[in-house]
Amino acid sequence: MSSILGNNLKLSVWGESHGKAIGCTLDGLPSGLSLDLERISKDLDKRRGLKELSTARREKDQFEILSGYFNGHTTGTPLTFMIRNEDVDDKVYDDTKNILRPGHADYTAFLKYEGYQDYRGGGHFSGRITAPIVIAGSIAKQILEEKGIVIGSRIKEIHGIKDESKVEDYEKTIKDLNELDFPTLDSIKANEMKNEIIKAREQLDSVGGIVETYALVNDYVLGEPMFDSVESKISQYIFSVGGVKGISFGLGFDFASKRGSEVKDEYELVENKIVTKNNNNGGILGGITSLQPIVFDTVIKPTASIGQTQKTVDFKENKEVELSVKGRHDPCIVPKALQVINALTALALLDLLMEEYGRKNI
Repeated sequence: MSSILGNNLKLSVWGESHGKAIGCTLDGLPSGLSLDLERISKDLDKRRGLKELSTARREKDQFEILSGYFNGHTTGTPLTFMIRNEDVDDKVYDDTKNILRPGHADYTAFLKYEGYQDYRGGGHFSGRITAPIVIAGSIAKQILEEKGIVIGSRIKEIHGIKDESKVEDYEKTIKDLNELDFPTLDSIKANEMKNEIIKAREQLDSVGGIVETYALVNDYVLGEPMFDSVESKISQYIFSVGGVKGISFGLGFDFASKRGSEVKDEYELVENKIVTKNNNNGGILGGITSLQPIVFDTVIKPTASIGQTQKTVDFKENKEVELSVKGRHDPCIVPKALQVINALTALALLDLLMEEYGRKNI
């Protein structure tokens, strides 16, 4: 099923946006791991985003551990978390349950599940379901950090406003970004981006953007050529986020306008260690980590739910209608998606680490 992800470390997610609860199960963790539960709560707090920039729906996201954790350690059996939905307002969807929201999965869900899907707030297709993914990713990050593998992201662009600062020290940059509520390298650009999001909300509209992610893999060689490349693994995980519409590694699409002489990653020796002078390929060559920082961009589309009037179809009445989407929605999901991208990157790299070095070695 599509709700299960991973080969060695399997993640399954369940629940609906306005159902009783949402949650996840991690299967494949070894026994004896001690988890920082406070760290998980902090990561969930970051996913909720800044109050002035996000939805009026304010879930506390307090989680419960249902199985797989005993006396402060993992048992080695499936580890299951649950978050109860508390701030639910599903009546707003009753009048529009047969009207297709432009840009949403309403129509494709109807086609696939023949009308039996939970339509409230998108049901299982809602961004609400990313909360348990952040829980799983927080655990993965804790394990990876013990191995010297660290991950962080910045908001690189919001609606044309770009943070063009260059990264000089990846390790310090990642640490700094992970402490910010609105992670950018340029604080002036951060304020401009926030204002752009607020302006979109005031105009009953939404905006998208780009998240740039960095991962330092230490000296671990991960990935396989062709079908099990690091790029394909990370891409599969990142496209689990509903608003993602593109991903590129290193220079990405900028390669198209360059010559080989402009993008060559020449090798050199630094303190008797082989490194590349540049990192145009984003730390991956032949599908395998090159021991340089993994760098990739993710494109997030503007939030589909907007308050402006849109043309659509009432599929029950089989007629064209107009719709102004009601409910509580984010004018920009990029800041929230960033935390989910960090989580999924960690899960992808941990799965690759287990593939290469074995379950016991983590």
